[in-house]
Amino acid sequence: MFLYRVKVFTLAGFSVWVDASWLVFALLVGWTLGAGLFPIITPFLPAETYVWMAVAGTIGLFFSIVFHELSHSLVARRFAMPIRGITLFIFGGVAELDHEPTSSGSEFLMALAGPFVSLALGTALLAVVALDRALPVPVLAVLWYLGYINWLLGLFNLVPAFPLDGGRMLRALLWGWKRDLGWATRIAAGIGAGFGVLLMLGGVFEFVVGSFVGGVWLFLIGVFLYGAAGAARRQMIAQQTFGGHSVDTFMNRQPITVPPDLPLRQLVEDFFYRYHHKAFPVEQDGRLVGCVTAARLRQIEPAEWEGRTARDVMESCPPESLVSPATDALDALLRMQKSGKGWLPVVAEDRLVGILSLSDMLHVLSLRLESGVDRRRWFQHQH
Repeated sequence: MFLYRVKVFTLAGFSVWVDASWLVFALLVGWTLGAGLFPIITPFLPAETYVWMAVAGTIGLFFSIVFHELSHSLVARRFAMPIRGITLFIFGGVAELDHEPTSSGSEFLMALAGPFVSLALGTALLAVVALDRALPVPVLAVLWYLGYINWLLGLFNLVPAFPLDGGRMLRALLWGWKRDLGWATRIAAGIGAGFGVLLMLGGVFEFVVGSFVGGVWLFLIGVFLYGAAGAARRQMIAQQTFGGHSVDTFMNRQPITVPPDLPLRQLVEDFFYRYHHKAFPVEQDGRLVGCVTAARLRQIEPAEWEGRTARDVMESCPPESLVSPATDALDALLRMQKSGKGWLPVVAEDRLVGILSLSDMLHVLSLRLESGVDRRRWFQHQH
């Protein structure tokens, strides 16, 4: 989801990150404010004043989004839902939940917190503009913009289209009504995808009538919402497919292993060239003793292969890279996604009993997406 992000500070115990894409967004916002909005609403000011107004407005927008996402995070913490951090990117910000909310009530309150804080902050800023005329005109203009943008942020997020906050509130209500999170997600995500298409069409219309910048932004936001709604549906199917099932349901019970004394040239020709895997477990007397990877082999010149074996290039398997057959498959999938590893050795009492492959799990998920079979019927067919 993110291109490259850096941590900027910690607020209320949550790490705040800025993705590289948000810097592009900030430059566009600053240019729009300094060259467009502020000269229109406060004409005849020095050019340097517009520059500082644009900078202040952009920084204010940054903290407005942070406060919006912080409100989600604080409510999530109240309901024991772990938040990995807050990240700002080109389409706004996101509080990164480790897993879905545990109840419809907690999701509704968490989703409501963001728009509530934005609308409250916007109201307070607009009230200052209306009541305190002693402030300099540039300051009043910046405060008015921040009040207006917070109201816009709050109202837009109330649209009942997942993954917007309003869509999450709708999902929570449907979830509480039917007691079926999967069904509620499909409905809310479907509305989100439809809203995304509507925005894309609106962007095309704006582009045709001459509003190039507005049209491009509408179209891009629509593309983002459409993709995010689809991702939410796929994530829910993944949770229903793998959650509550152990690793041994999906693992390969006959993995391809490498003996530690295998010569390197034979390892390359008979294993890497033949099976096209990026790594192989090294097994001795039924026990996992390490793994060999293509990345490690690339560090050794072919001329140095002679006289060396898999033992010379294998790496140890840290405990966090191992799973047991009883591990929840969804937890194992999340572990692979976070670590970037495409497979996990499955070990019982130090003995290798299988390999859990990300590609195999994605194949199972793809079959479920194509078949449309619900989880209970799927596992009846598979077992």
